[in-house]
Amino acid sequence: MGNRRLAEEVSESVTVTNRGGRSPFVLLCDHASNALPAEFGTLGLAAPDLDRHIAWDPGAAPVASRMAEALDAELISSRVSRLVIDCNRPLDAPDLIPAVSETTTIPDNQALSASARARRIALAYDPYHAAIDDVVSRRLAAGRETMLVSVHSFTPVYRGVSRPWHIGIIHDADRRLAAPLIEALSALRGVTVGVNEPYSPADRVYFTLERHARSRGLPCAMIEIRNDEISAPAGQRKWADLLSGLLAQSASEARIPAGQGLSHRVGSDAQTGE
Repeated sequence: MGNRRLAEEVSESVTVTNRGGRSPFVLLCDHASNALPAEFGTLGLAAPDLDRHIAWDPGAAPVASRMAEALDAELISSRVSRLVIDCNRPLDAPDLIPAVSETTTIPDNQALSASARARRIALAYDPYHAAIDDVVSRRLAAGRETMLVSVHSFTPVYRGVSRPWHIGIIHDADRRLAAPLIEALSALRGVTVGVNEPYSPADRVYFTLERHARSRGLPCAMIEIRNDEISAPAGQRKWADLLSGLLAQSASEARIPAGQGLSHRVGSDAQTGE
């Protein structure tokens, strides 16, 4: 693992890191930041709420950044809290702009006008997806192999129910990338792997990959790491280094034709807040 700092292109709402990286992987971090643009104040929340999982995926951004460095991968990250708008949701999703996240009411997200909603889409949602489109389209036009991986974190307890998994791999019918990751992770001692746990595509959490990878027939997978595992730098380094190595090993296996791979559950009870 080197100590070089990857070049970043930063706008108000999205960061593109290591543009032109040589890896076949493009990393995505939908919920990298808990930042609220000044115009939104605190959305009516107390300051401690903005550090909670409802506002972002704690630990996901440093893990994704270290993975981008290790793999020489391009990384696209949202710079706006999902409390403003959730970039990993279709525009018609009921939790696109959450009025309630988990059990917390978001006061300033109640009964938004059409113009207020449009403002949030233009500010954060459209630029994020445009940045991903630009990276992926440029790579494909150049004939470059491209696989998309999104990096997320999840809470150890959700609505009073403990979650035993240290990591989850989320996939739909295309298991080319997920299958070798699941197999490798499951072989590790002391690691409990969730397959389409704690979320699945049925929970509407797979949108970014559906839009940018599945629509183009590209291998993809979503990685969910329990956030107590990556709350400190040591855990972030551990998981980033492990996952980088496994992804590098998995790349050749992910080149098998679409539709082949391990068969696992794709649906689950609907939840929100991944």
